[in-house]
Amino acid sequence: MSAVSEMDPHDSNLTCIICFERFRIPVTIPCGHTFCQECITKLWDTKSKAEIGPQCPLCQQEFPVRPDLKRNVSMSELTAAANTSSSSSREVLVRGGDGGRAMPLCDRHKKPMVYYCRQDKMSVCCVCAISECAQHKMVMLETERESQEMLLERKSKEVEKLTKETQKNITDLSNNISNAKVSIVTSPCHIPASIYKYEPGNECHRAPLKQLTQILSCSQLQLIPLLSDTLMLEEDIQDFPFISPQESTVIEVPRFKDIPTDVTPTLLERLNGVTDVLSRVSKLVSEDLEKAVSTAVGPDKDGSPQDKRPVLAVVPSPAAPCHPGGKEGLNAYRCSLTFDPRTANGHLCLSQENRRAEHLSSGPHSVPLDAARFDHTWQVLCFQGFTQGQHFWELEVSKPWAYLGVTYEAIPRKEKGKRCMVGMNDLSWSLQLDEHQISAWHAGRRESLSGASQHRRIGMLLDYEAGTLSFFGDGQVRLHAFHCAFRGKLFPACWIGEGVSITLCLP
Repeated sequence: MSAVSEMDPHDSNLTCIICFERFRIPVTIPCGHTFCQECITKLWDTKSKAEIGPQCPLCQQEFPVRPDLKRNVSMSELTAAANTSSSSSREVLVRGGDGGRAMPLCDRHKKPMVYYCRQDKMSVCCVCAISECAQHKMVMLETERESQEMLLERKSKEVEKLTKETQKNITDLSNNISNAKVSIVTSPCHIPASIYKYEPGNECHRAPLKQLTQILSCSQLQLIPLLSDTLMLEEDIQDFPFISPQESTVIEVPRFKDIPTDVTPTLLERLNGVTDVLSRVSKLVSEDLEKAVSTAVGPDKDGSPQDKRPVLAVVPSPAAPCHPGGKEGLNAYRCSLTFDPRTANGHLCLSQENRRAEHLSSGPHSVPLDAARFDHTWQVLCFQGFTQGQHFWELEVSKPWAYLGVTYEAIPRKEKGKRCMVGMNDLSWSLQLDEHQISAWHAGRRESLSGASQHRRIGMLLDYEAGTLSFFGDGQVRLHAFHCAFRGKLFPACWIGEGVSITLCLP
């Protein structure tokens, strides 16, 4: 921190705006402004650590790449001339134990300023100390310099500690945002719609994620002034020739409010209690219902017991909403769908304006790389998705070797094995068609269904708010119903066996 008293207007043109001293190896950047080579290099290095691109600290012009710094020869010659002409009248060199240190001269008395007036907060010479500051508290300039250096060192450590804490908070927040996204995908999905209150665009699981994102933005904004203060403190500590004769400027360490790095309770913690109660109630109801049916109905005429299928993880809807019967009633919810070619596996060929998907026996064909595509699973999703309302669609299946259902967008797509198949994970539900029977799948668990398996036309009715997904054979026969609290966009999905074609029926 050099002292420059009554700076000449011409001299200000030779002063670096970063260190406020005459240029030392002046360099000019593309916007036309000139700085000390060391000053602009340190500034850009510090901003680079905060992932801030190079820009001019004076006009704020940003540069796409870091400019090469070349010495401004003309400015160097002007600075050298100015230093030569003013050195004799502005400073004297006082030799000491440290090998020599430049001391400022008093502008009025032309004597070295050897004292520091703590009341006026300025350096003074011996004449000023006797004539003007006799009643003031003064110390030797060297003593004040050491005190100021210690203060700067302490504040530098405080700023460094605060910077590390802020950077750690940013890392923790980023990890928590990732965990919150995982919680949203893996949160329990079997809560009945009557208990889970769904509001489109305002789901309860969005609140923690939004809160974490806002806190992360605040932490990143706090880091910017800390990095700037770090640069200023480093420059002051490294270059501290004397105490300014003007009022001392001491950097204050910023004080921020404590920022929480986690949001509690998390989504899973809020749902675990409800899920536990619902599981127990479901078990009690299932057991009581089974006993009641056995007692009241008894064996049939042939002496065989009544069909008492166990209630598995794939639970049929206990109180599915009543929709108008027959095709006429379901037609009220009919919608138009098309397959999304970006998701289609290479073994599948789309035709009829993307309404027909066929598994080619000849092997896979060349398809462009896409993050949405199923690389190893014979599967395709529909382009349309649903977040609310009631929707009905039908599919014609050429042979009973397929899985038909719905899935969230987050279903795995690049893995090998069954986990990418619709119904084989907790993100999807499906009805399996084969030559012998029909099965319902969810989260990799299967429930065998009774009835004929030779249905060529399968209808699907999604009632988002009621939380039901119903399957119909040949448009009228109710085959199965899932009951779930849906919590995101659902896309119709088809897994297609070799030699099988599936066509989306027109409304």
